[in-house]
Amino acid sequence: MKPGIELPRGACDAHCHVFGPASKFPYAADRSYTPPDARVEQLRKLHAHLGISRAVIVHASCHGTDMAVTLDAIASSGNLYRGVAVVEDAVTDVELRRLHDGGIRGIRFNFVKHLGGVPDLQVFYRLVERIKPMGWHIVLHFDAGDLLEQRELLARIDVPFIIDHMGRVKAAEGVEQKPFRALTELYRRNPLAWIKISGAERVSVGKRPFRDAVPFAQALIAIDAGRLLWGTDWPHPNISKDMPNDGELVDLLAQMCPDAGVRKQILVDNPTRMYW
Repeated sequence: MKPGIELPRGACDAHCHVFGPASKFPYAADRSYTPPDARVEQLRKLHAHLGISRAVIVHASCHGTDMAVTLDAIASSGNLYRGVAVVEDAVTDVELRRLHDGGIRGIRFNFVKHLGGVPDLQVFYRLVERIKPMGWHIVLHFDAGDLLEQRELLARIDVPFIIDHMGRVKAAEGVEQKPFRALTELYRRNPLAWIKISGAERVSVGKRPFRDAVPFAQALIAIDAGRLLWGTDWPHPNISKDMPNDGELVDLLAQMCPDAGVRKQILVDNPTRMYW
């Protein structure tokens, strides 16, 4: 559906994926899921429909550490896309520089259980040190419980970091739940912490249009809109609940953030600072 609101010029979908086509960009042999192809041409068509002009392609675990699909999407964008990589410990400095030149500005770590759980933390800290000179950030894909269990890790990180999907807290447990209180405390106290007010379908009990996720985004906006990002999470991999409609997600953002000036900050100004 077409959104009911008009997005500001330069609006950025700061969390989306490109999958395949598998005939050109094969999926990793050890992947935990196999998505349908979701090509960059489809993403571009969706963004035109929604009124989005820029994007951050978050490299998906189903493609492993082969960054070809993400770099290809960025290269096709005319400087309108950036990317977040998945890399392994053996990545060379030459390869990191190649990724930077190709539009990569951060690396992502999956902690969620269905994607393998907590990574090797020695590798984690080594990679954080290696990306620091390039001005990159890290992206953390957490389960809600990780917001409590990884407090020491979060306190130790000395580069900007982004927590995906509001930490995947559970809307049914309310804004007073311990994981969300830990997230708001972290956001209030740590100037390196950024949060994506995305993934409403992952926070929600699972019924469109996911309005039960709105109070969580509103609580974060009330603290500080200056380190928040938003994205569609297209094409919504591993969804077992209602499949989101991306036009509805744009309108849900308007409910999260009724102030057009603050929405511009989240959609335009913040991603520009982080990625461009």
